[in-house]
This record gives sequence, structure tokens and C-alpha cells, in this order.
Amino acid sequence: MARYVTSVRTPMSVDEAWAYMADLRNFAEWDPGVKRSVLVAGDGPGPDAAFDVTVKGPGRDLVLRYEIVEWQPTTQFLARATTSTLVSNDRVTIRPVDGGCVVTYDAELSLRGVFRVAGLALSLVFGRIGDRAAAGLRTALRGEAVPNP
Repeated sequence: MARYVTSVRTPMSVDEAWAYMADLRNFAEWDPGVKRSVLVAGDGPGPDAAFDVTVKGPGRDLVLRYEIVEWQPTTQFLARATTSTLVSNDRVTIRPVDGGCVVTYDAELSLRGVFRVAGLALSLVFGRIGDRAAAGLRTALRGEAVPNP
């Protein structure tokens, strides 16, 4: 399993940060590894939503169907994509602080089946991918990195 966690303190209100993060169509704005994200189920962000997220892959793009599997408005949500080769769990947590809020993005990627043996290599690559996404998230949220909770 590969994991990447980043926290950003932003001057955005909890509601503003929640609206931005909960709409996975915004992925492509801040994560350079994402080419596009399209809402394919539900009326918008929410517990019944699903998004097809196209990520840049080695040699070809990969479309991951992220479904919202946990939803606690303005506090946290968990989006999960499952394929025959991997499981991606992306949890966003938002907590208020003076002058804004802290957004924590916690991504776990696990390989399945015979691909599990590549787990260590995945961890190394995932760290670099995560660093680029974290930089984009700080820019999008107009914030700064803070220690993870």
C-alpha cells in the first residue's frame, strides 16, 4: 500500500473549502496527474455521486470511477475507486481554525492480485506524484502546508 497525506491551512471558510474539495470535478485544477474528472452519477457532490477521473498512466491514460462511500457534510468524505488491479481511497477532512480552515487530503493506493509485488516501487512513485498534487492543492486553496494531524 502506498499512502500520501498533506494538510493545507487556507483562508477559505469551511463551507468554501468543502464546496471546492467535495466536487471531484476540481481534481484536474490542482492535481497535475489528473487530465479530467466528470460527474457520472448524482446531481453534484454528495453521497450518491460518482466521478470518472482520467489519470495519466505509464503509456496510456486510466479512467478511475470514484464513488463517494462516506459523506459527512463540511467535515469529511471518502471517495473510492476500485479496478481489477488497484484500490484508491481518497479521504478529505476539513476542520475550522482561526481565520479559515485546514484541509487534509489522505490518499491510499493499494495494488491487487499479482500486482501486489510492485507495492514498494509504487510507494516511491506515489510520493513524487503526491508532492506535485500537494503543491497544486496549496495553490488552489491559496494556502500553506501545515503538519498533518
